[in-house]
Amino acid sequence: MSARAAIAFLLFISVLSAVPVHAQGTNKAGSAAVASSANPATGMLADRLTQQQREVVQKVNHYLNQLTALKGTFVQTNADNQRLRGKFYLKRPGLFRFDYGAPSRLVIVSDGKYVAIQDHDLGTDDRWDLEYTAFRMLLRKDVDLLRDGRFFAVQETPDSIAITVVEKGADEMARLALVLSKAPVLQLKEWTAKDAQGFDTRIVLGEIAKADDIDPALFNPANRARP
Repeated sequence: MSARAAIAFLLFISVLSAVPVHAQGTNKAGSAAVASSANPATGMLADRLTQQQREVVQKVNHYLNQLTALKGTFVQTNADNQRLRGKFYLKRPGLFRFDYGAPSRLVIVSDGKYVAIQDHDLGTDDRWDLEYTAFRMLLRKDVDLLRDGRFFAVQETPDSIAITVVEKGADEMARLALVLSKAPVLQLKEWTAKDAQGFDTRIVLGEIAKADDIDPALFNPANRARP
């Protein structure tokens, strides 16, 4: 796998390290946010979520479960402040594709079973089981973060929701920090992850649109052609 592919793969593999609750550019919740009540020793929410926090997570559950297909653009910012841009396609359950723009020729694609990292410069095609990725909770047919996740932050302001979560049974270091905007409708806008070396990778989504007519061939890793 190339160095660029290794950076991109940080977005998906579940050995991601802990994401700070107040990671730069991620926590947009201010003093009016729902209190996170984190345990200072572990960062995990004490004992259980409050009723208010559970209601916030249910909003995110409802949003994720009503998603069918989306497309848009993304900007990936790495720890060295390098920015990579591209287009993404998402169709639930389990299908996604990230096409990196020039000068990168990387493609990350999931067919619902495997995630493929394809480097069109080197001609490489590395694959992993989707179940070993940090996003499996969000891509299931029946998303239930209250059932499947452990929380390190649940915050809401009039403009946004920010949660930091890890799947039950996974290493506590494999956390995802998600930010959703609330205006004009609830919408996933960005996430941040940290690798085992302590480097942050941030993804910000843009030009998001529903796309029920996405070509199924885009999610076929055997299809090496870029759209």
